[in-house]
Amino acid sequence: MKYKTLICITAMTLFAALAIPVSLAADDDDGDHHHKHHHYKLIDMGTFGGPASNGIPFVNNRGVMVGQSALSTASPPNTNPYGSGGFDGLVPFVMHVFTWQDGDVTDLGALPPADQNFSVPGPINEQGEVVGASENGFVDPIIGFNEIRAVVWKDGQILDLGTLGGNESYANAINDHGQVVGFALNGTPDPFSMFDFGISGSAGGTQTRAFLWDEKNRMQDLGTLGGDDSEAVLINKQGQIAGFSYTNSSPNSTTGIPTIDPFLLRNGKMLDLGTLGGSVGFPNGLNNRAQVVGQSNLTGDLIFHPFLWTNPGPMQDLGTFGGSNGFAIGINDVGKVIGQADLSRDQGFHAFVWQNGSMADLGTLKSDRFSAAQGINSHGQIVGKSCRDQCDYHLNERAVLWEGGSIINLNDAIPPHSALKLNIAFAINDRGEIVGVGSASGCIYDSLCGRAFLLIPCDENHPGIDGCDYSMVDASAAVPQTSPAVRNPSSRTLPQSLMRRMNRYGFPGRAIGPRNR
Repeated sequence: MKYKTLICITAMTLFAALAIPVSLAADDDDGDHHHKHHHYKLIDMGTFGGPASNGIPFVNNRGVMVGQSALSTASPPNTNPYGSGGFDGLVPFVMHVFTWQDGDVTDLGALPPADQNFSVPGPINEQGEVVGASENGFVDPIIGFNEIRAVVWKDGQILDLGTLGGNESYANAINDHGQVVGFALNGTPDPFSMFDFGISGSAGGTQTRAFLWDEKNRMQDLGTLGGDDSEAVLINKQGQIAGFSYTNSSPNSTTGIPTIDPFLLRNGKMLDLGTLGGSVGFPNGLNNRAQVVGQSNLTGDLIFHPFLWTNPGPMQDLGTFGGSNGFAIGINDVGKVIGQADLSRDQGFHAFVWQNGSMADLGTLKSDRFSAAQGINSHGQIVGKSCRDQCDYHLNERAVLWEGGSIINLNDAIPPHSALKLNIAFAINDRGEIVGVGSASGCIYDSLCGRAFLLIPCDENHPGIDGCDYSMVDASAAVPQTSPAVRNPSSRTLPQSLMRRMNRYGFPGRAIGPRNR
């Protein structure tokens, strides 16, 4: 969520003990650490007539992909910046959610009038049910933009989940039981509404509340940690929910809003996970063992660290690679945590994987200085991007896969002279299928003209696929750095590259720092 009146930074948590990074692979030119990897079949999702299909994509373990694609219809003047997918209105065309399955792309549409309303994708469950949000054609008088509503696409239909009495709602996640979580506004006035204040800076909004929805009970208000607002972000197979909440109603001197703590809701009880000393913390990942990862500010709200919370707590600070900031973005069911952390003196940042007390630097492609992890599957395969200059979502980014101590430039694993350059891989399922966003020839800024893609591995689990190259390709040794992980560096400077990344995607992007930095 973006706060126009505040500086957006990532909030991260402290670790109970110092974590020491371990290099996954050395920079070795003799090839001793290289191994062979499969090629991929590249599927370009195209568009619905507009210039881009660049919304953050998802994929389930059955190989069904979800994304967002532009129509040829110009976007209306009151397009909701949150409901358009978080690209700040850079694509001046209506965008719709789509699914890809077995070669067929389907426009899932939007609430009526569908030809004028944006829809935004969220995750997809194993039954093929998709959550997200859609504009509904009415202007919210509080923020002056079109209203957005939490929706579920199921059996070829779009279902408006409604609100809790206010003007807006948004669905963030769904599990295989069809339970949906997100946020919805009620009708109670709230000067620090997480939605209204966050979107427009309006103090005349209403409370934002975490909800749980299912077909039997419909939308239920999950309450808060003591303040007026909350949001549910993640739900696992057991129905346990992670989110964040105000803990009181008094604004802090550093952030200008009330304290925000992450929570875990299980057995009907909302547990405050605390922070690493600061007044802001958010969850970004939840596994089926009720382990939560995310980001938390340290004392003073000037820097932030990745955290892991495991019952009974407390929150663990996973540290950084000697720099100021970092965040955890995901965790699989064996407890492998992925994220990104600053290097010594904040001279760049690298992707990391953390497990059993050790933080390993995933490194970069040769000649790059930056990398970012985005997704991990149950087999420990990790996808993301490696960048020459700051990972600003321009053409200097290359989608990568980390596996077996090596890094694979995914552009080297697709057919040569492909129409797309693969810039970032967002997710990988348990079948090894990868989704992300690339750029077509002549595209210089992906938010304007990026293309969603799906990669299907040409391996023994995908035999006989037309167009697959079943020969092997060389992987490369990742280039790590060697600074020890630290819990509380003296530097207080937030890297501008991280700020721009969070501002652009809002992913994890729900982070707040001092107002006057």
